[in-house]
Amino acid sequence: MVLDRLTFIGLRNLSHVELRPSAGINVIVGANGSGKTSLLEGIHLLGMGRSFRTSQVKHAIAHDAATLTLHARLRGDPPIPLGIRRQREGSEMEMRMAGERVSRISQLVEALPLQLINPDAFRLLEGSPSHRREFLDWGVFHVKHDFLTIWKHVRRALKHRNALLRHGRMDERSLAVWEGEFAHWSEQLDTLRAAYFEAFLPIFDETLNELLPQASLSLRYTRGWDRQRDLNDILRMSRDSDRQMGFTQQGPQRADLKLRVGKRPAIEVLSRGQQKLIVSAMKLAQGRLLEQRTSRTCVYLIDDLPAELDAHHRQVFCRWLEQMRCQVFITSVDPETLQQSWQPDTSVSMFHVKHGKVDTLKEFTTE
Repeated sequence: MVLDRLTFIGLRNLSHVELRPSAGINVIVGANGSGKTSLLEGIHLLGMGRSFRTSQVKHAIAHDAATLTLHARLRGDPPIPLGIRRQREGSEMEMRMAGERVSRISQLVEALPLQLINPDAFRLLEGSPSHRREFLDWGVFHVKHDFLTIWKHVRRALKHRNALLRHGRMDERSLAVWEGEFAHWSEQLDTLRAAYFEAFLPIFDETLNELLPQASLSLRYTRGWDRQRDLNDILRMSRDSDRQMGFTQQGPQRADLKLRVGKRPAIEVLSRGQQKLIVSAMKLAQGRLLEQRTSRTCVYLIDDLPAELDAHHRQVFCRWLEQMRCQVFITSVDPETLQQSWQPDTSVSMFHVKHGKVDTLKEFTTE
């Protein structure tokens, strides 16, 4: 997917923004605190319905504004307009697509696949398993149409079982019913996740080998319960311990991706720069798989690409972005740091942010 128009009003410290990005590489430069990351945040809000900087969208509204309004247009025949509006005093966010009001954030997510590479991306290595499950499920959602329905069934059954576990007296008949539901849908969810991971792994290995050769990294999917045992049996046998804990201890809600170098967790072995290359390889590989399976492309949001990377690895990273021919928004304090990272004849559109205003600079090539 390609964004060919962006309009942001009331977003943090940015003035009224009207942007015409290119379909390829877009570099956003400016001093710290100028509003570069806010531009990425606005795109992220349009595609994910949430911010990567705050848990409450109202905190992204400029201090002197009552309303946040974000509009974008996806290139197509016909073009598809997207928009969200959030009032500071309200609790609901209005979302629109193709002129119609939409009620589910999943509709925005499907329309505008996004990959974010920023300091939060390190959570794929150092964060809790929930971050890696979210990463995995994003990929499954975009290539398996029945994923969302199955995922909702799992969540519903898990919620009911946990509520029964916390009840004063366990209703074993009701518990058995919800355990059956939970086990049934969990098996289906695991099947989707496992199939996706099987397709993802070789693409990740290929991408990582270019970014970080000889990393000796292994990536493994674990489903969240013993592979040799039926989940229904596990749930029945673990009722007492689950009741003491107050929640279900085994199931797809415990799934994870294990990244190791040798026998040690990758986070314990690798430098910060190596970690950035690994999480970037995961994000790039996920976008490549999406394109292979659906012929759709991701929009990449990369905050401060040069950070933690030396000149060689910046260049290798940029080569991948060029080869993928996708739309990219990159922020950087110093444009010179990136200017030598591109192949000759690569067109790069430059935007300068200063005091909340965005100016379009002349597109240049590295020739």
